[in-house]
Amino acid sequence: MPLTVYLMAAGIFSMVTSEFLVAGLMPQIGDGLDVSVSQVGYLVTAFAAAMTVGGPFLAAGVLRLRPKQALLLLFGIFLAGNVLAALASGYAVMLAARIVSGTASAAFLGAAISLSVRLVEPRLAGRAVSVALNGLMLGTLLGLPLSTFIGERYGWRSAFWAVTVMTVLAAVATLVWVPRLERQESGGSGAGGGLRGELGVFRAPRLWLVLSTSTLVIGATFSAFSYFNPILTEVSGFSTGSVPLLLVAYGAANLVGNAIVGRLADRYTVAVLLTGLISLGVFLAAFALLAEVPAGAVVFMLAIGLVGVTMNPAMATRVQRAGNTGPLVNTVHSSFITLGIIIGSALGGLAIPRFGLVSPVWIGVGMAALGVLTLLPDLRGGGRDSRRASRVAAAHSDATGDAGTAVGPGAAAATEVG
Repeated sequence: MPLTVYLMAAGIFSMVTSEFLVAGLMPQIGDGLDVSVSQVGYLVTAFAAAMTVGGPFLAAGVLRLRPKQALLLLFGIFLAGNVLAALASGYAVMLAARIVSGTASAAFLGAAISLSVRLVEPRLAGRAVSVALNGLMLGTLLGLPLSTFIGERYGWRSAFWAVTVMTVLAAVATLVWVPRLERQESGGSGAGGGLRGELGVFRAPRLWLVLSTSTLVIGATFSAFSYFNPILTEVSGFSTGSVPLLLVAYGAANLVGNAIVGRLADRYTVAVLLTGLISLGVFLAAFALLAEVPAGAVVFMLAIGLVGVTMNPAMATRVQRAGNTGPLVNTVHSSFITLGIIIGSALGGLAIPRFGLVSPVWIGVGMAALGVLTLLPDLRGGGRDSRRASRVAAAHSDATGDAGTAVGPGAAAATEVG
């Protein structure tokens, strides 16, 4: 993998850490801003909503910029929102800060994935996405507990300042080491350049079906993940102090699963998603049935970690084949993923008062089943993905062939490891 792909992972890590930060410090932020914990919860929702709605508009706004320029601008917008959050004197200012940060985060994710795919050979696209998305996985594994520790020890504002420092370091590394490339016309799809070319791919009904699969995968996962803490303590009987360790183990499972899917995503895209969704449904059902058995709950919680959000590389590969590899398509995809988080957690919250703490997990089983149904057209189409992959590879060669030495070294460096 080129160094740039790892730098994209570092940028994603800092932004995902900021996203999770509020959830880990709800009481402290509530006390500091003199608001209720439920009002602090709306800050989490605002960040997710900004990613879903605002991200694609910002991504469209930076399409005319070269990749490096766009990334640095998005870093700057995110930093502005994060610094504003650290300095927030009231709830309204904090809400505005989270909206700014969420919008920039989604656009950056799309631009980072697009650049990562562009710099490698087509056969390594899924691996590149996997490496870049390690930033997301590490945000769960390290970013959340680290920011929570800093916030509890030194005050919640210090956690935002820590994220600011991480983001500045990632931005400086991007400035120094990311190669200067020309902007990519229509994501290498050959459909024409600029915003019109990027928007044209959204006329295809199949792309919307493919995007809905990602929403259902992530929605099914987060219907359970959002409520792991109360389920593990109140149903499984674990102590409050042991839950963070269990969540760290869950994050480690995410890393392992992401690495495995990254190696398989290019050649077996639909097969990976089908196997993953079926496994996810089975593991969710087993977790719900064995929630009162501590050992069973832990085993199937970790199993969910192996097949849930870890399907991201395969999801991204399938979306790019249905649309293109451009930043707008990838940003819209991240919006659909965030929409899954909102739907999964919201439906779970509505179900708990009537059906109990484990009911959100059963909602996840239903969403996983719906996700399998969205794969049926591809399964009936047989080799559609393979044919599409060949066209994308040809378009990739056309798109990068004129870039000369700027792209050549990156592609040449993208060799198989192990």
